[in-house]
Amino acid sequence: MVENDKTVVIDASTAHRTNPDWAYGFPELGAEFNDKITGSKRIAVPGCHASGFIALVYPLVKNGIISKDALLCAHSLTGYSGGGKGMIAEYEDDGRNDMLNAPRQYGIAQKHKHLPEMVKITGLENAPAFCPIVSDFYSGMEVTVPLFKSQLLKGGIEEIKQIYRELYNTPIISFNEGADEGGFLSANKMKGKDSMSIEVYGNEDRILLVARYDNLGKGASGAAVECLNIKLGCERTKTLEV
Repeated sequence: MVENDKTVVIDASTAHRTNPDWAYGFPELGAEFNDKITGSKRIAVPGCHASGFIALVYPLVKNGIISKDALLCAHSLTGYSGGGKGMIAEYEDDGRNDMLNAPRQYGIAQKHKHLPEMVKITGLENAPAFCPIVSDFYSGMEVTVPLFKSQLLKGGIEEIKQIYRELYNTPIISFNEGADEGGFLSANKMKGKDSMSIEVYGNEDRILLVARYDNLGKGASGAAVECLNIKLGCERTKTLEV
């Protein structure tokens, strides 16, 4: 039914995210991504964890701040809605297991399904050591990539901020300085939003790259609707909560 020259497919699964014949649905990464979405009939919506990691790392690889062969780490805090109907029911059950009261790390075999796109889209040669953590809140996501000054090929924390400032300046993705909550970072700050906040903390020696968004928003359906708006020629933020 879709093998024709008219039907556009926007796929939210993992099936096509690393397929070079499909557009990767993250237009804010640059003209190359935006133009491919505009001209494609096949668009893959990014994964939730991958969205934050790629938003943080891709511009730094592209601008020569970190090497393609860098060995990176990342941790990601997510609400339980990211686990689908089964996990939602588990967390919202009155008689649930007490262990669900505390954050739970998963993906411990380092085979998380988002790793292939995290590597391919950023241009990295090595998968990061990835630590996703699900906690007792419905939606929201916070992805953090720590860097040491010694890992940078050039520049420092201010240069990184400037790259983000120039690239991410739209209602959907924006760089925000000093966006913490008095020294804390809440993973559900962007709940209910389809936008993403890019933030940088730390100092010249140890730098924290942070992306905060809703795993159901820019990490999922919000990204799909943005791609749909692009294909329909609508304002990108149409029907989105930004």
